[in-house]
Amino acid sequence: MTFYILKLVIMLPIIALLIYGSLWLYRKYQPQNMMRQNSNSLNVVEVMPIGVNNKLAVVDFEGRKILLSVTRNGVAKIDAKNAD
Repeated sequence: MTFYILKLVIMLPIIALLIYGSLWLYRKYQPQNMMRQNSNSLNVVEVMPIGVNNKLAVVDFEGRKILLSVTRNGVAKIDAKNAD
């Protein structure tokens, strides 16, 4: 009986550390965070949902504002203007 209690006392902190470490790694290496770090010339200015699966997005890319339609099937450019 004492062997099982000893095993429990040793294994619970190890399991807790493994859970904490895996959550920390997941937050650190999420794909969205990695994209944000690498792209300095692309900024999402605003996103507006226009339906269940459709969105309009304004993106600032290298000094140009681009209006995009985002759907399940893909992304389409609607309009582009130079940012003043």
